Amino acid sequence: MTTLTHTTRAHHSSDRKVSKLSFHSQNILYLTLALLMFFANSSYLIAQPSGLEIKKFGVGNLQSWYSSLGSELESRGPLGDQMEGLNWPAQYGRYDNQAAKSMWIGTTDYIDPTYNFTPFPYKVVVAGTRTSDPLRMIMPVEFKMIGKFDHPLVIVDGNPATDMDYDDIVDEVDPSIATDRIIVNKLNSSLGITITRTLSAYSQENNDNFFIYDYVFENTGIVDLDGTVVNQTLTDVIFHFQSRYAFGWVPFEEDWYPSNNITWGRNSVNHTIWEDPDNGDPLRATYVWYGPHSQSIHGCDADWGLPHPTEGRALGHPAYAGVVVLHADTDPNDETDDLTQPSTTAHLGSDGDNLSFDQYVASAMATYYENMSQGHPDMSIWEEMQASGIGCGDQYGGDPGGYSPAQGYGPYTLEPGDNIHIVFAEAVAGIDFEKSTLVGNTWFNDIGPFDLPGSGTTTDRNEYKREWVQTGEDSLLQTFRRAVSAYENNYEIDQPPPPPSEFLVNSGGDRIILSWNQQAETDDNFSGYRVYRAEGRPDAFFDQIFECGPGTSQSGVVNQFEDVSARRGFDYFYYVESVGSNNLVSSKFYTMTNAPAYLRRPAEDTFAELRIVPNPFHIKSRSMQFDAPDRLAFYGLPGFCTIRIYTERGDLVETIEHQDGSGDELWGSTTAARQLIVSGLYIAHFEVTRKITDEETGEVLYREGEQTIRKFVVIR
Repeated sequence: MTTLTHTTRAHHSSDRKVSKLSFHSQNILYLTLALLMFFANSSYLIAQPSGLEIKKFGVGNLQSWYSSLGSELESRGPLGDQMEGLNWPAQYGRYDNQAAKSMWIGTTDYIDPTYNFTPFPYKVVVAGTRTSDPLRMIMPVEFKMIGKFDHPLVIVDGNPATDMDYDDIVDEVDPSIATDRIIVNKLNSSLGITITRTLSAYSQENNDNFFIYDYVFENTGIVDLDGTVVNQTLTDVIFHFQSRYAFGWVPFEEDWYPSNNITWGRNSVNHTIWEDPDNGDPLRATYVWYGPHSQSIHGCDADWGLPHPTEGRALGHPAYAGVVVLHADTDPNDETDDLTQPSTTAHLGSDGDNLSFDQYVASAMATYYENMSQGHPDMSIWEEMQASGIGCGDQYGGDPGGYSPAQGYGPYTLEPGDNIHIVFAEAVAGIDFEKSTLVGNTWFNDIGPFDLPGSGTTTDRNEYKREWVQTGEDSLLQTFRRAVSAYENNYEIDQPPPPPSEFLVNSGGDRIILSWNQQAETDDNFSGYRVYRAEGRPDAFFDQIFECGPGTSQSGVVNQFEDVSARRGFDYFYYVESVGSNNLVSSKFYTMTNAPAYLRRPAEDTFAELRIVPNPFHIKSRSMQFDAPDRLAFYGLPGFCTIRIYTERGDLVETIEHQDGSGDELWGSTTAARQLIVSGLYIAHFEVTRKITDEETGEVLYREGEQTIRKFVVIR
């Protein structure tokens, strides 16, 4: 590791201990990146480079993805969509609220050791909104997810059936953490500042719509992938964050609004509040909402909340999103929260202020630094619109991409070893999905008078919808206060018991059987369980169909429920939640199924219809049989029986307990030792394990112990 020394300030203390971090020699990640980007211009990131990682917070009603690049660049999410992230309410499909984010760091009078010690009046490095360079500018070092516990095993009819398997990849389990999930993201920069970004998420129902972002910026002097350390005092350092929110994209996107306009945020409206903590609410926050669009088919005044043009749909976008400041160090030697920070609360052009950048072009860096340090505008966009009489969001300003809120912290002086701590929370809130659907349909049908929030009525359906949408602002401010409270209490909040660690759903012939394990019951706060069901699709409303525990009709705690009200021909989705003595419940997302359960063929009342399919099973015809290539099915079964598979000479191959009450059972052609059976003649022996009677006549259909056999052939 090479160490170089340089100072730009005469008062720099030469005997101060310098932080030096050692690097492993050429990490495979960076070698891969180097090969991918060898011929690329250092200013621009080509596609999402191989080796860079993405992780997701998926345990609450607000869900989003995060990148090891240190910021979430436009179109670099898991799906590669321009509008992706900050999905709320997450249960009901992709109500994404995010297009892009950025983290910029700038300083003045910098001698650049990565560019032949060239002096720059302004030195800036960036991650986002479109530009980044993980080889030479902001370089990932560590990226991992820590969970209080891992997500449950969720199985429907023998197959994994949860979004958690790809939305919640936990690298480490640590029961001692206060939040449900933590992402730790560490990066170095060519500026010599090491960034440690710690992101936290809750699943508790009253705190699951915000994330807390904790940043520590340390002047380690590490400027490249080789770990070269340059001891340089950094002056007028500004840490700058920007969020481009994506209002207007909805899962049922259709052509009832101008394309390439609303979807791109052209009509997003920004507002900043900065309350004097000595005279009221100490919130320092910037937030954004969907402003009515002048080209909407409904007209500007009617466009609040992006109403769908047909009945039966929720409002397209009644949400508010934004950032609240939780802490900003006064200076490296004073950890007191500086209530004058952020020093900049700008609204930048989402296109015009976020395009070309090169960390070695002085003019580009000067422009970026100017944007980062411009201070506070006299009025927010919302205040300017009100003052000038502009009623439609898209009519403000001239940037074709609209405007994004930004916050700049600083300026700070960082000597080698100094660090600055900045914390803020990002949240999304508004009227819930059920209320959004009710308001949207009521507005559509135009049958007044209309009930306003709080009290009173109106005959103006547009006023009705607008006022309900605008209650989202109060919801967001309440969420901000919850985030502030959580941070001030060292992240400790009231918590529900954990979910069961296993949830199994099995489709039967006359019922669907749900079972879960007892692990949640070891929690001191545990009280009982509730089970919910949706019909037809998982992004629909769920209804409670069962509960157990003190104060319920099922006072004893049980770990199984048989859904006998399911109807044949319909798909069903379920989740089970643990209930706490404090009335808080575990997150539904932990156990919500994403594959349908449904009633299977009814059980037969005689052995006459019993058959094995396919018979014979021929290896060369596998593609014409079941999706699972080695599957055999037993059809026409009694509801409860034991199936024993024997070879022609009488060797027991496998025993299958058929206990779901249906008329069919599937088998993967494997032995009890999990080996695939070979070619030959096999004998299946069926023995009834429960007396079965006709519910209407009382006639005995099967007696326990009744038996029959069938033969089948396997050709491999």
